[in-house]
Amino acid sequence: MVDAHGEENKLDTAVLIAIENLRWESLATLREKYREVFQEEMRSRHREHLFRRIAWHLQALAEGDLSERARGRAHQIARDADLRAVAPHDFFTVGGESVETTRGDRNRRDSRLPLPGTVLSRKWKGRTLLVEVLAEGFRYENRHSASLSAIALAVTGTRWNGLAFFGLTRPAGGEHKERPRGEK
Repeated sequence: MVDAHGEENKLDTAVLIAIENLRWESLATLREKYREVFQEEMRSRHREHLFRRIAWHLQALAEGDLSERARGRAHQIARDADLRAVAPHDFFTVGGESVETTRGDRNRRDSRLPLPGTVLSRKWKGRTLLVEVLAEGFRYENRHSASLSAIALAVTGTRWNGLAFFGLTRPAGGEHKERPRGEK
């Protein structure tokens, strides 16, 4: 292999094979291999993270680890960094007014709900239902309701999960796939 600087970089074939074999291992096997390599238990159950940690360690054993100078510089950069995990509340302003960029209200009951002011639309038996999301509850036909499920019940006469009725839920796989009737 040739790296970005045009220098040849030869990683031992045995290490490459070991890393490639790790790619297809189960989570349990990766956790066991981590225990072997690092001599400690790993709390993480993230398969890709375990794979990368083990692969990095195998490469470091074969090619050598970071020099002390490089390790010291990395620690210096990490110490000097002014890192924030979350932007300050007043970080985004337009004309002096603070603008909400994400759901900042941690007291919201359900993160699947859109921000207040959003209008939800649903066709039901030839009618188009419009529901406005409020800071506290919902508005349907100029009446306040505490939940989408209550609105769905009032419209259909049947108990529904309001989030499902208005299409705010997603299947576990992410995408919704239409199936012909009768197929399970």
